Amino acid sequence: MAEAPPADPYAEAGVDTAAGDLAVELMKSAVRRTHGPEVLGGVGGFAGLFDASALTALATPLLATSTDGVGTKVAIAQAIDKHDTVGLDLVGMVVDDIVVVGARPLFMTDYIACGKVVPERIADLVRGIADGCAQTGAALVGGETAEHPGLLGPDDYDLAGAATGVVDADRVLGADRVRPGDAVLALASSGLHSNGYSLVRRIVDRAGIRYRDHSADLGATWGEALLEPTRLYTAALLRLIAAAGGAVHALSHVTGGGIAANLARVLPPSTRVELDRATWSPPPVFRVLADLGGLGLEATEGTWNLGIGFLAVVDESGADAAVSTLAGEGIAAWRVGTVHSGAPAAGDAWTQGAKGVDGGAVRLVGAYSESNGAK
Repeated sequence: MAEAPPADPYAEAGVDTAAGDLAVELMKSAVRRTHGPEVLGGVGGFAGLFDASALTALATPLLATSTDGVGTKVAIAQAIDKHDTVGLDLVGMVVDDIVVVGARPLFMTDYIACGKVVPERIADLVRGIADGCAQTGAALVGGETAEHPGLLGPDDYDLAGAATGVVDADRVLGADRVRPGDAVLALASSGLHSNGYSLVRRIVDRAGIRYRDHSADLGATWGEALLEPTRLYTAALLRLIAAAGGAVHALSHVTGGGIAANLARVLPPSTRVELDRATWSPPPVFRVLADLGGLGLEATEGTWNLGIGFLAVVDESGADAAVSTLAGEGIAAWRVGTVHSGAPAAGDAWTQGAKGVDGGAVRLVGAYSESNGAK
C-alpha cells in the first residue's frame, strides 16, 4: 500500500498558501486594468517594474511618496462582512497625499495582513484598491498578502499602502507660494473618509448600536453609512492645477488632526487664516454622531473633517474660476477664508503649525450653518 503524502506543516500551522494563490488569481484582472505600457512584468513578480523614461522630459523631476493605512474603519467592514470599499479608502489616504505637492501619481503597492486568507475577501479588498488606482491614474504594480494565524483572528485584517508620484521642481505646491490675500477654498468630503473611526466606534458601542441596525437619520444601516467610501480628489485637482495657470498655491488633505491643523501645515509662518463655519453645514453623519456622543460639533473639529475633505489656497483672482472648475468635476467647493499676514495675538485659540511643521495659524470662527450643504 502506498504511503500517504506527508502533511503540510505550514498548513497545519495555519497558513494556507493555496488560498493565497487563489486570491492572486481572483484579483489579477482588476490589477491589470491599472497597468499602462509603463508597467513591465505583469502580476506576481518579486518586484514591480515601472518604466520611468518619460520622467526625463521634466527639467527637474522630483519623486513624491506617501504611505498610510485605513485605520479602524476596517473593523466596521469586518463587522458587516463588506470589503469592497475599504481598498478605495486606502488609495484616498495614500495617493491623495501626493497631489498636495502637485505631484502626479505613478504607481502604488499594497500590503494586507490577515488572520486567515479567504480568497474572495482578499480579492474584494484588492479590487477596491485597483478601482481607486484607476480613478487616480496610479498603476497598482505590486503588493503582499500575509497570513498571520495566532496574531490576528480568522476574520481580522489590516491594510496599508505606499505610492510614488512625480512633480517638476518648479511646480511644487506649498507654503512658499502662499501670499496674504489668497483665498482658501473648501472642497466637500463624501463623509467621514477614513479618520476618527476610533471615536466613531466608541460612540456607536456606548449607544448599544449594532452596525446592521438601520438608522432613520442616515437612511441606511449604520455599517453602510459609516463605510461610505472616501472621495478621491487627485484627478480633479491635477486638472484644476493645469487649468489654473499657477493660481493654485497650496493644497491640504484634511485627514488626521482635523481641519485647522492640516491647513496650518501648508501656510507660511507669520500668516493666519480664520475659517468661517457659517459657510457650510456639516453633513448629517457628523451631526448624528456628535449628538449621539453628547458632543458639540466644535469638539470634534480636531478629529473629523466635518464635510471638508481638502482645502485649496489659491490666488484671489482665480478663486471663482477654481470653484467653477471643481463644480465641473462634481466636487462642491466654496470660499471658507482668506490668508492674512502677521501672527495672531498670544493667548487666542489658534492652531499654530502641526506635525512638526512650523506653519501658519488657523482657527475656526462663527457657528455652523443649519442649511443643507455649502453656501
